[in-house]
Amino acid sequence: MLSIENLQGELTKEQLKEIVKESLKNISSVKKVLLIHPDYTRTDFTDKLIPLIYQELKNKGMTQIDSLNAGGTHRAMTEKGIRVKLGLSNQINFTHFYNHEYNDPQQLVTVGEISASFVEKMTKGELSQSIPVVVNKLVTEDYDLIIALSGTLPHEAAGYAGGLKVFLPGISGPEVIDLFHWAAVLVGIPQIIGTVNNSAREVINKGSSYVFNKIKVPVLLFNMIFEEKEHQVIPKGLYIGVGFDGFIEAYKQAAKASSQLHVVYIDKPLECAVQVIDKSYDEIWTAGKGSYKLQSPGVMAPGGEIIIYAPHINCFHSRIEMDFALRQIGYHCKDYVKKYLKLNPDFSKNIAAHVINVRGAGSFDVNSWKEEFDFKVTLTTGIPQEVCKSVGLGYRNPDSIRKEDFIGPEKLWIQNGGKYLYKIK
Repeated sequence: MLSIENLQGELTKEQLKEIVKESLKNISSVKKVLLIHPDYTRTDFTDKLIPLIYQELKNKGMTQIDSLNAGGTHRAMTEKGIRVKLGLSNQINFTHFYNHEYNDPQQLVTVGEISASFVEKMTKGELSQSIPVVVNKLVTEDYDLIIALSGTLPHEAAGYAGGLKVFLPGISGPEVIDLFHWAAVLVGIPQIIGTVNNSAREVINKGSSYVFNKIKVPVLLFNMIFEEKEHQVIPKGLYIGVGFDGFIEAYKQAAKASSQLHVVYIDKPLECAVQVIDKSYDEIWTAGKGSYKLQSPGVMAPGGEIIIYAPHINCFHSRIEMDFALRQIGYHCKDYVKKYLKLNPDFSKNIAAHVINVRGAGSFDVNSWKEEFDFKVTLTTGIPQEVCKSVGLGYRNPDSIRKEDFIGPEKLWIQNGGKYLYKIK
């Protein structure tokens, strides 16, 4: 594994160029390349790396390069959006720009199955169901080289983002995505987020091992670590792994660095916290990270309030069918949702996982269907008050929010909302 990091400063373009060159030095002849990249919801320095990788591969005789947007269930990106994400100038020409469409059977291939016994063990008996490993079929086609890029931050369903997560759930089919996120919820998001080794990551690793068994060409991972300052992405670390074991090692090194950069320790539980969400998150589906990352034990005081401040957001999900489903179920605690799924067994477990993650811990009376929650979750968005109320979330008018009202003891105004994990010292 190759790596370079400067957690106190910034990686220069020359340093990135040098490590890219070093990482590809053993690739002697390559004609056809598949590049798997993060989508619009991930802030990173993909745009700095791709031009360097492209030029190095052109020097080695590359004649075709296709990109695959590993968007999971997020909306598709336009070619213009992908070019901006990848930092492509007019002089850089990709052959194809593919969006991963998780629910299009024509794009997918089954490569294996995670056994029910493994899933049961990982969820401590909460879920006993096998997971078919279905991924985008491009990874099994006749490329000479596959390159994946990912960034690492604390992540609610995987401990930290990055590594093999680009395959599962990044380019997976619907059942994989559903059951993976549901398994993570059953284990417990507060227990997973910010941990390097956890049962959800074991599911990712097991599923990805079947993917690698079907790939017959070299696979490289460029795993990025960065900070955001004044709308600028500062490269802090780059970890490059080759093959299945290389992906795991690069992820672990990146997660170690992320734990130093992206975890904020506070002295006392918070009565109120405002997560200011930037425009890279333009739906509650992604802005919900503002809630996840304040749910570590002890961070929110009993009855405290998490405010998701994002006046630009007008929907729960940009896919109409998923937005409808979210409005249908609403935001509830785990036991409520488990009861709901018993009555509606065909309902998406991915959506079910999301609503639990955002709403957080609570109790549920199965007879009255009433819930009590540990803390409040309030939307300060373009979504109307009556809609917020109908899905079980609080509402504040964006015009009523003033930063100075949230500065002081047991209050917190978080400018880079959803990006940092908070823990009690």
